[in-house]
Amino acid sequence: MRLKFLATVAIIFAIHVANAQDNLTSYLTLPQELTKNANAVIRLDETTVTVNATDDMEVSKKRIVTVLNENGLSKIQAGAGYDNSTSIKDLEARIYDKFGKQIKKIRERDFQDVSAVDGVTMYSDSRIKYMDYTPISYPFTVVFTSTVNYKTTANLPRFSPLSYYTGIQKSKYQITYPESLSLYKKELNLEEFGVVKIENPGKLIYVLDDVSGMKPEAYSPSEAKIKPQVYLALSKFTYEGISAEVKDWDETGKWIYDNLLLGRATVDAETKAAIENLVADATSDIEKARRIYEYMQGKTRYISVQVGIGGYQPIEAAEVDKVGYGDCKGLTNYMMALLKIAGIESYYTVVQSGSEIVNFYEDFATLGQGNHVILNLPNNGDDIWLECTSQKMPFGHIGDFTDDRNVLVVTPEGGQLKHTKKYATEENLQETTGNYTLDANGNIDAEVTIKTYGIQYDSRFYIEDFSDVEKDKRYKKYFYAVNNVNIDNIELQNDKKEVVFTEKVAFNADAYGVVTGDRLLFAPNAFNRISSIPDRYRNRKFPLEIQRGYQDVDSYEIKLPSDFKIEAMPDDVSYETKFGSYSFSIEQKDNQTLQFTRKITIKDGLYPKEEYSNYRKFIKKIVKYDSSKIVLVKK
Repeated sequence: MRLKFLATVAIIFAIHVANAQDNLTSYLTLPQELTKNANAVIRLDETTVTVNATDDMEVSKKRIVTVLNENGLSKIQAGAGYDNSTSIKDLEARIYDKFGKQIKKIRERDFQDVSAVDGVTMYSDSRIKYMDYTPISYPFTVVFTSTVNYKTTANLPRFSPLSYYTGIQKSKYQITYPESLSLYKKELNLEEFGVVKIENPGKLIYVLDDVSGMKPEAYSPSEAKIKPQVYLALSKFTYEGISAEVKDWDETGKWIYDNLLLGRATVDAETKAAIENLVADATSDIEKARRIYEYMQGKTRYISVQVGIGGYQPIEAAEVDKVGYGDCKGLTNYMMALLKIAGIESYYTVVQSGSEIVNFYEDFATLGQGNHVILNLPNNGDDIWLECTSQKMPFGHIGDFTDDRNVLVVTPEGGQLKHTKKYATEENLQETTGNYTLDANGNIDAEVTIKTYGIQYDSRFYIEDFSDVEKDKRYKKYFYAVNNVNIDNIELQNDKKEVVFTEKVAFNADAYGVVTGDRLLFAPNAFNRISSIPDRYRNRKFPLEIQRGYQDVDSYEIKLPSDFKIEAMPDDVSYETKFGSYSFSIEQKDNQTLQFTRKITIKDGLYPKEEYSNYRKFIKKIVKYDSSKIVLVKK
């Protein structure tokens, strides 16, 4: 009897444990190993895509997220967009406390319903419903369910389960489709993460289980290169009632031109006359294009509407001309229309933008790879790229938002994959010249001129729009190697034609040099020091990628106090590695004058993860040499 009783108790306990483990709403059932490096854990992310026909697709989602802290709130992703071709059939969220007890139910009518682009009538059809919830404690769990019906199948949802600082308990993606259609797919990094694929006629499933949170690593490749992802596309699709059948980039581009662009790049007679007058005395097509670009920048403003939210078709150029604003699609199409008046060839170009370089895949054509639009001027084979959303960007300069990547250039004849400008290491140049006087108490008076080019220009030219207070704060922070900086004068010059930004700054500071008895110690490099050493990883997971190289060249004249002489000075340094090179030298011009020169070159490149420690050593040496000291002693 005792044995039967114990067996019965064991069975009841096992059932209770099994039920507890199935309860994904309770933090207590969360496998703790998944919380490592995580702000939230996706308990279940189930996406079911049902393609009934090329003009009828239903996407159902069930997403259960345990939020561990405030930084994990963005992982809930409880919301859905809709427009004339997209309808929400079901939307609900339930909130559970740490113990799995429901504390709130949010029905569709309780979701916030807002315009995708507030205050812009051209996009009034695009709206978003999202959950607005303020937690009272952590951890808590959200169960979000939605069903959305689409009349377009031009952009299938992709399988992209992972993001940084997020654990995954289970992620499942399932798509079913008529067997009369072909499903193209581009699979990336699935084996590395143990993604299971189940494929049958008309049905495809991907499953990922039990992945603890990942931390980003310094100088790791872009997420697109290292995380599991699957892009999907149908051989035939429908967009806004237009049927299509494309299999490569050429046909994709042709379809975009014929169905989304044709006839939309025209303006009225008044604007046509204004452009003709603007370029009447220009001596070259480049000069014409530059004038028109600056005209467009002065006439319009940019509104942010991601490709896909406002549809894939640009607003007509005549409408943009009338209202004076547009998204990237509308402004690019408008610029193309203005150039056409001047007889200048240009092409609408779709790109995956962002500071991380992401390429279009040559062997997989789909509308879903792009999130931005720019303009291509073929210029007899020497391509010029125009960023039409910026009122400040110089003509022909695209910066790190769209540089060095494959893009889809849309022509009347079809689509072409081209590569945007790659800024060479030497082009990404910063030149710093200056002088400073050091007095017997270690105080300095300094004047410095900084000129930046290429990508380095891109990270500086916006400073001219700062207020005086913002500029003062900015330069006090920039000259971090000098304490107690007082800014005396700031002069900025933005040469858009040559694409060079010049900063002239005069400042003084107390106690830059350290007085110890009869000696005065100071670092000759007062203006441009590297002080940050990349993080060390005992078990690095990803390769090392330096996406953009750059070069800094510095030259300073230093005046020493007259009652001191040099006791010790660092030896000249020059060394080179596969990652770049570094050198500095100090020349004594006379008893009271030194000339400091420094040059650092960082090369772009992709290296195995084992090389990261060597790169870190390279930077660590630079930090050491940049902070090296000169010792003066009283005469």
